[in-house]
Amino acid sequence: MTKNFHTSEFKCKCGCNIPEVDVLDNLEELMNQLQRIRDYFGVPITINSGYRCVRHNKSVGGVKWSQHTFGKAADIVVAGMSPDEVAVEIEYMIRFCGLDIGGLGRYNTFTHIDIRNHESGLIEWDRR
Repeated sequence: MTKNFHTSEFKCKCGCNIPEVDVLDNLEELMNQLQRIRDYFGVPITINSGYRCVRHNKSVGGVKWSQHTFGKAADIVVAGMSPDEVAVEIEYMIRFCGLDIGGLGRYNTFTHIDIRNHESGLIEWDRR
């Protein structure tokens, strides 16, 4: 948990429990990075989707090895900002502020971030 984020915001939409092994550790690191983003923007961030069990991930059309299934991803909306604006600022934070994000996706209504291994560089995509 952080100042502005709680594990309950990241629960799977199907209602299952978050696995305690590994996934909670990943969620903690994800929340730490999201807190840095929240502090930078200075406005609330809504978590549209956090952890997803494999069954729920499949039902929403997620990819087989989705970072959501490991507790490493969140689809977010930043108050008063478009997904493009959010992505541009996150790219800046990665390059100049040491933000530890490995995946960044732009969608019509939200921005996807994840904490996959970033040592090989930022993975970006646009699915609008």
